[in-house]
Amino acid sequence: MNFKLLIAIILLPMTMLAQEKKSKGDEYFYGYQYKNAIAEYNKERVKRPLANEQILNLADSYFKIGDYNNASKLYLIVHKNDTIMSGHRFNKMLQSLSKNSGKERIKTFLRSKSPSFSKELLENAEFNDELFKNSEKGKNIEIVNLYANSPQADFSPAFYKESLLFSSSRTQKAKKIYAPSGESYLDIYVGRLENNGNVSKAVPFSKIPDSKFHKSTPYFSEELNRFFYILSNTEDGQMTFDDKGKNALSIGMLYDSGQFRFLLKDLSTSFYYPYFDEENDRLYFAANFEDSYGGTDLYYVFTNNGQIMSAPINLGPRINSPGNEIAPYLFEGSLYFSSDVFYGLGGMDVYKSNIQADGSLSIPVNIGENINSKADDFGFIIKEGSDNGYVGYFASNRSGGKGGDDIYKFKMDKAPGLRTFSLKGKVVNLSSKVGIDKAQIRLLDRKGDILKEFYTAENGDFTIEIPWQEQITIQATKERYSIFSTTYTEEGMEEAQKTSFNMGLAFLDDLIEEKEGKTVIKIGKFYFDKGKSTVTPSVAAELDKVVDAVSRFPQLQLKIESHTDSRGSSASNKQLSQKRSDAIKIYLLKNGLSISNILESIGYGEERIKNNCTNGAYCLDFLHKQNERTLFVIGNQ
Repeated sequence: MNFKLLIAIILLPMTMLAQEKKSKGDEYFYGYQYKNAIAEYNKERVKRPLANEQILNLADSYFKIGDYNNASKLYLIVHKNDTIMSGHRFNKMLQSLSKNSGKERIKTFLRSKSPSFSKELLENAEFNDELFKNSEKGKNIEIVNLYANSPQADFSPAFYKESLLFSSSRTQKAKKIYAPSGESYLDIYVGRLENNGNVSKAVPFSKIPDSKFHKSTPYFSEELNRFFYILSNTEDGQMTFDDKGKNALSIGMLYDSGQFRFLLKDLSTSFYYPYFDEENDRLYFAANFEDSYGGTDLYYVFTNNGQIMSAPINLGPRINSPGNEIAPYLFEGSLYFSSDVFYGLGGMDVYKSNIQADGSLSIPVNIGENINSKADDFGFIIKEGSDNGYVGYFASNRSGGKGGDDIYKFKMDKAPGLRTFSLKGKVVNLSSKVGIDKAQIRLLDRKGDILKEFYTAENGDFTIEIPWQEQITIQATKERYSIFSTTYTEEGMEEAQKTSFNMGLAFLDDLIEEKEGKTVIKIGKFYFDKGKSTVTPSVAAELDKVVDAVSRFPQLQLKIESHTDSRGSSASNKQLSQKRSDAIKIYLLKNGLSISNILESIGYGEERIKNNCTNGAYCLDFLHKQNERTLFVIGNQ
């Protein structure tokens, strides 16, 4: 009995009572006798063609016994000729190809069929492949097989005060044999944790009431002082089945008073691996609802002290895949879970996804070798150790164990998982605060090489995750928009991830306008003191807008054009306007512009009067002031 058979409980009928017996191959397959199913299906296909569903059953049988070559051939036949293949079986096909043909063939297949997959699945696969390339095998990790393991299946560890709860199919209690596994129905055991983290003795857990059938995957909430666990659906002490002959698994909650309540129960849907998030009052679990992305998916429900208050919410395609996702566990702002998605190291691997500032989840990252192996590794739990490191437990059917699945203890210096840098935010127009669609974002390493280049969504949103860097530069831009650029070292990178990372870009059209038939920088009207060329604070305030515009668009080249009114002599006005133009140029150069930004500075005096206030004409002061002006003409727009 191992995790695969536990999944089979929720994916296949447990009895053939309601199953139409089409062939001996079908009978063996639905009875989990995969070698016999292979033999019978191959006999039958000599006499007549197998139905597509039977070909898939045969492929599944080869998959179960580890013959990935024959499995992949059959999956590919059905995938090429028909559309009945589920996402779950599609994942098995890719797993088979991966184990039989290597990672490169998987990449080729994914590229050729990319429109058929969710973008999240493709991103997850690409990202984990990139991490594996640059990762080293985990160091300073101590992994120990527990003394308390038995020759039967032992899995789903859970912390309980100074003890460890877990599930087992050992025959220590007088339970009946579960026919598909040949072992006892699952039960919950407890062992006291020793100082070194080992569990030397395990006994049936007496605080949870007895059941003749499956009782498994416990979780204890210290805050509620309640137990969550799964058990077979029963009525009057006997198993209950749906109209397809399937007995499903329900999630129940046991109060400290001894009162029991079903929380999630349906004859056709199995729920298991409950985890209660005390901080957010959410109950997480795995289930095989019809909206599943594959085999089993992870969900949560809102609760009120454990009582269900909402419909189940699927964690979505960033977490759930065409494979099976099980065993959710939250720790230090991250979600840990197990998945047998095709791009892992083995069958079932442990993954880690960071909970971001807005509550969304980052790309799940395979936590790497040691914890994960070529076998099935699942049911991961972790807590801080007594020596500033971390201690935890997980189950695995890797070679060298005592039974089908064993529980392993681990100790490590730092939290598991390959380190990544993730950002989620928005690129907005600085003036309107509206999101900018298709803005280009680039992430550069300390050498200036591009790590990632992508574009924002229609509303300006973006999400990105890359392997950790010692330094990173984040840039954003778009045609006719300014450039945003900032550089962080590791400390700054840590802080940047904690909140929504928003980048503002100035739109060139918001900073320019048409005046006198020319394209100029948009600023307010300003005046020098009468007969003076000194840059006063009021003049500087407007010139700073020019500095800001050019700093955002450093490619701009300007012509500074100063004008006076007609009062005074033409010669003195010409000279004054040139002094003012030169004073402006000096100010701009001192405050950030380079000489390449200024094509020329010209004083026109009273040569270009805008109205009738020419020499000798009587005009009111405000009319004269219309002629006193400075334009910053864009020479290369």
